[in-house]
Amino acid sequence: MRSFTYVRAESVDHAVAEVAAEPAAAYLAGGTTQVDLMRDEVLQPVRLVDITRLPLRGIRDTGDSLVVGALTTMEELAAHEVVAGRLPLVREALLLGASPQLRHMATMGGNLLQRTRCRYFRDPSVACNKREPGTGCSAIDGVNRMHAVLGTSRHCIATHASDAAVALLALGASVRARGRAGQRVVPLTEFYRLPGSAPHLENVLEHGELLTHLEIPLLPRGARSGYLKVRDRASYEFALASVAVALVIDGGTIHEARLALGGVGTVPWRVPRAEELLRGASPDREVFAAAAEAALEGAVAQSANGFKIELGRRAVVRMLSTLSKES
Repeated sequence: MRSFTYVRAESVDHAVAEVAAEPAAAYLAGGTTQVDLMRDEVLQPVRLVDITRLPLRGIRDTGDSLVVGALTTMEELAAHEVVAGRLPLVREALLLGASPQLRHMATMGGNLLQRTRCRYFRDPSVACNKREPGTGCSAIDGVNRMHAVLGTSRHCIATHASDAAVALLALGASVRARGRAGQRVVPLTEFYRLPGSAPHLENVLEHGELLTHLEIPLLPRGARSGYLKVRDRASYEFALASVAVALVIDGGTIHEARLALGGVGTVPWRVPRAEELLRGASPDREVFAAAAEAALEGAVAQSANGFKIELGRRAVVRMLSTLSKES
């Protein structure tokens, strides 16, 4: 690990000023991923600004949404009674997303901003456009079984790692960010960047902007929701494919549908076309198969990850079928 200067932020504005003033500065919160990347010299900040004592922790119920401080831990959000009662897909995504030890340390802001688990990104000895722009993507001709099939480019096929982001994207959640120019609200649907020709730019935050809160809309009472994660082993493993679904079914008709995919995209992947096919339809397997086909439309396989396309389709059908059978 390289040496760095440590600063403990006294306020949000102080934190923003400290990071914005130094191009190689970074924020430190739970550190569950960041510290590992620093040890491997994937990240080499010259200044770390500790934000853990800022008043950005807690969950407020506004009646139609939850406002969650970015320093709230994964475990705190998963344990919240409103999340358990009204947002099962979020609770399930959080519980499946990490071990209990990590959930007690990892913050929600950090979870949404976590870096890819691509082995090439995490190995400074090989080429990676996400880590070092212009060097190439070693995964394309390398070991790419875990890599993305949606949203890829010839510059990057790394998969986004967050489970929680998939569930929050399905719900239409937003984030609040504070920078030198003030505060802004960004929907998660507009927050993440596709890799294109600049995979090192992963989201729309400017350098120094601090994610301060999440705004999570509550599902209507009576809505059904869930999160399915398919992986190589039952615990402490990243998704091969995952799906977050929320449905409102009444009188044998789907009146509202939300659907997003994880494990298959370079970003958390919401599928408006699949949602359109579900709305107004009967909850039957033929409709679910059409939605699944739409969900993986445009997928591009590499040498070892083509199985993810059919796996993703089957995960969509399974989750929709499971929710449609609930009483």
